[in-house]
Amino acid sequence: MTVWPEHPVIYEVNTLIWLRELSSRYGRPVTLGEVPAPAWDEVALPGVDAVWLMGVWERSPAGLEIALRDESLQASFRAALPDLRPEDVAGSPYCVRNYVVDAVLGGPEGLAEARAQLAARGVRLILDYVPNHVAPDHPWLTERPGCLVQGTPDDLARDPGAFLEAGGKVFARGRDPYFAPWPDVVQLNAFSDELRTATVDTLASIGDQADGVRCDMAMLLMSDVFAKTWGERAGTAPAEDFWPYVVPKVRERHPDLLFVAEAYWDLEWALQQQGFDHCYDKRLYDRLLHEGADSVRGHLRADLGYQRGLVRFLENHDEPRAAATLSPERERAAAVTVATLPGATLWHEGQFEGRRVRPPVFLSRRPDEPVDKELLAFYHQLIAAVGASGMRTGGEWQLLDCTGWPDNPTHENLIAWSWTTDSGRHLVVVNLSEQPAQGRVRLPWSDLGGGRRQLTELLSELTYDRDGDELLDPGLYVELEGLRWHLLAVMPGS
Repeated sequence: MTVWPEHPVIYEVNTLIWLRELSSRYGRPVTLGEVPAPAWDEVALPGVDAVWLMGVWERSPAGLEIALRDESLQASFRAALPDLRPEDVAGSPYCVRNYVVDAVLGGPEGLAEARAQLAARGVRLILDYVPNHVAPDHPWLTERPGCLVQGTPDDLARDPGAFLEAGGKVFARGRDPYFAPWPDVVQLNAFSDELRTATVDTLASIGDQADGVRCDMAMLLMSDVFAKTWGERAGTAPAEDFWPYVVPKVRERHPDLLFVAEAYWDLEWALQQQGFDHCYDKRLYDRLLHEGADSVRGHLRADLGYQRGLVRFLENHDEPRAAATLSPERERAAAVTVATLPGATLWHEGQFEGRRVRPPVFLSRRPDEPVDKELLAFYHQLIAAVGASGMRTGGEWQLLDCTGWPDNPTHENLIAWSWTTDSGRHLVVVNLSEQPAQGRVRLPWSDLGGGRRQLTELLSELTYDRDGDELLDPGLYVELEGLRWHLLAVMPGS
């Protein structure tokens, strides 16, 4: 497989649910090694660079028992799946017992076949790594206790919700600094030299099986965050932070392994500096859902190097379904936005079909929902068109100013940018308000002057014939209804 594109498109699949539904569709058990070719074609779509098979590692029987006893978890399961049955609860894929592909999913041989099937379609494979915690029956509790945060019998007696006993030792349950401990996991110690060595080996093993790794809650291992969470229990912080130690050593064995960080609390830039190729852009997600064009535009004025290292998304397995939180018009406008920005783009299986229920990751089944065929066609067309345009493989991206008139400030609701690549020139303008907007956008290509120029919509057959001098000054006149957009190929000057 060649090196990663500069702006990769990633498609997340809930592996357990996907295989269960394929088994139902084909009337036989389907594991990763037995997925029919048409099913691979459905996820390895034109314009998709990588499939993230979420949740392939061995799940913990001990974690499952805890989940089955936890009333709050059970309530969340029933909310998503009203006809919940005990066998629908498989345990959390982030309560990892071992970094070996679960036999239920086809084991390591099944994963190798899945990777080969994706590679044959020109698509890479991404897998998870959970750096902050392990399952309570993970082998390290007995074989490598120095990798974990430990407590005392007094700690356990005083706060059994924050500690547990295993193998004659007391360990801290996993947590972050802002919430109560998670009941089904045990905390790893980011300051432990033994853990750092073990992490390098584990990630290198994942690199043997995949082309990229998505690191869950990566910021929790940063020294300042970890010290804030655990204080004296963690011991003395090493001179070197966790990820700057780990990532280069993994890359010695797998130079092209893509590192993706789930990141929050505005720590994306810091994690990029610590070795990650791409970090979640939760700030853009929040602004697209809850704020206006000015807020989004301000976000996009950030350093371009930083933006290339972000992951743009409208949903994932931790966020509500887009169709449940956005109107159809706003979802489409937001989708055009994230699909055409620099950085990685993350799409979530079920998003294209308009699913509204986000199943908890503990479940192996989700409710049946009707497919929104119009939305599905829109997403397929968008991703294929953007992929074919060449804008995601590199080139120059530029945020453009939108201007207006003293008596008409609606241009403030427009956001616009251009792409200049070896394969073409493209312009994106989106109206992020629900009201009509008018404005002008100056195009950045000086050779447009001196003749008529054609602009072609990528998602329709519409074309516009415009004067090249006007495109440069005062700019392309844009008039868009609420939550509409232009996604245009611009013919260069002769």
